[in-house]
Amino acid sequence: MLTSSDARSTPEYPLHTNITATVFWIGEPKGNGSSEDNAVSAWDDAWLKHYGGFDDYRRVRRAARSYFPPFTPMENPFYFDLPYNDFGQAGKPRRNRMSVVPWASQLRNQMASHQRRGRAFSLLKNRWIKLMRDGRVCYAQWEDSGPYVYDDARYVFGSDDPRPRNRRANRAGIDVSPAVRDCLGFTGLNDDRNKVDWQFVDRAAVPDGPWLRVVTTRQVAWR
Repeated sequence: MLTSSDARSTPEYPLHTNITATVFWIGEPKGNGSSEDNAVSAWDDAWLKHYGGFDDYRRVRRAARSYFPPFTPMENPFYFDLPYNDFGQAGKPRRNRMSVVPWASQLRNQMASHQRRGRAFSLLKNRWIKLMRDGRVCYAQWEDSGPYVYDDARYVFGSDDPRPRNRRANRAGIDVSPAVRDCLGFTGLNDDRNKVDWQFVDRAAVPDGPWLRVVTTRQVAWR
């Protein structure tokens, strides 16, 4: 965990302020507030397997402020979701993704390479954000879509700090992993009272920290 004065600013991406953040975890079953089976993600049909196990949300998991689960995961435990998926039904690319995703043009060559091999390519998976709460600053990678809404481009990419379209769970606009929750010092294990500020950052702007111990690089993995 960093303090605000240690964090690198990224003025090229808008800041989203006072957003309700709820907690989700890899392996979380559907129900009790979760609208999805989180053994899978929007971009990975074997998310639980690729991560390496159930990402236990209880606070028995971390020692020496590492924020890691009791095992060494194969992917980053610092992850989040936002309510936009660049794919729609049946895995078809969403029509507006090239126009709304700010860094889309930077990924044209990678996307074309995947398409030539018959593979789907997400413009969003593994992207980084900076999260801020009460002077704490943490970083995480985008690994799923939600909460509850999957096409809220105005909120996710808007430059005028728009509010999330979702009305559930105190208008939650982001889900964060247990590691991010603990890094930011949330109250409770999993509630809808915690607020965060967040901002997209490029990989080059991510400072050293526990979020770089294991970095997720896997692209779309659909069966």
